[in-house]
Amino acid sequence: MTTLDAGARSDGSAASMPAAAPKPAREGTTLNVFSHVFLVLWVVMAAGPLIWVALTAFRSSGEILDNPMGLPSSLHWENFSNAWTKANIGGYAINSLIILAGSLTGTMLLGSMAAYVIARFTFPGNKAVFLLFAGGMMFPVILALVPLFAVMENFQLLDTRLGLIIAYIAYSLPFTTFFLTSFFRTLPTGVQEAAMVDGASHTRTFFQIMLPMAKPGLVSIGIFNFLGQWNQYLLPLLLNNENESSYVLPQGLAALAVAQGARGDWGALFAGLTIAMVPVLVVYAVFQRQVQAGLTAGALK
Repeated sequence: MTTLDAGARSDGSAASMPAAAPKPAREGTTLNVFSHVFLVLWVVMAAGPLIWVALTAFRSSGEILDNPMGLPSSLHWENFSNAWTKANIGGYAINSLIILAGSLTGTMLLGSMAAYVIARFTFPGNKAVFLLFAGGMMFPVILALVPLFAVMENFQLLDTRLGLIIAYIAYSLPFTTFFLTSFFRTLPTGVQEAAMVDGASHTRTFFQIMLPMAKPGLVSIGIFNFLGQWNQYLLPLLLNNENESSYVLPQGLAALAVAQGARGDWGALFAGLTIAMVPVLVVYAVFQRQVQAGLTAGALK
């Protein structure tokens, strides 16, 4: 009986135990909702002005003045033709492409070579050279405008495409070298050592082995340099301001804003802005995955 009573008490006590509490809702639900709302607001703030400029480019000047935030009643394609021909946006875009082809190539070539040497070789002053490139990013370009103008004038490079190309390279080289140095340090050393053992020169090892391995990083920094040099306005305003036919696209848009604003042709102005945005959006859309891969690959060993 004692054993049965004990068992009964045991069963009774077990039966009288409270049920397990229900699982609480996921703690991260609120955070997820907040983050999604924030991302949606960020997309609206970032893409909203671009969409508004593109839509306004198809409206007439009268519609823009009457209702700046309205939708186009009809598509005014003549705004683009006026901007391309009458405002010479086509010529300005060609000037920018020619200068960008030289400056971007020079920046990527010199920056990758300097970063490779700093990252993969040990020599006296290695750290000092790297810190000099890093310090170049903290030097405001506006402080160098007066001496830069004097140097370009002494070398007779004012109002020349070569002068702008050299200035763009010097402006973009510190960040390019800094970024690619960190990226080259993450690449495996075994491949480089195997190439050297097989008799490959330093030049061949760099161009045929290490440079292709650094493609994600090169694409990422190339996109950043493309955006910065395509939208550069201060340096062309200083070094390329004599002949209007040699203006780059940001200069041409500024001139268009003054001229078309006075004439009241706001449609052509927004059409010119849309033309300037298209190459940037196309380049980023094409290389979006490579940019993300380069940023993440440079952070992981």
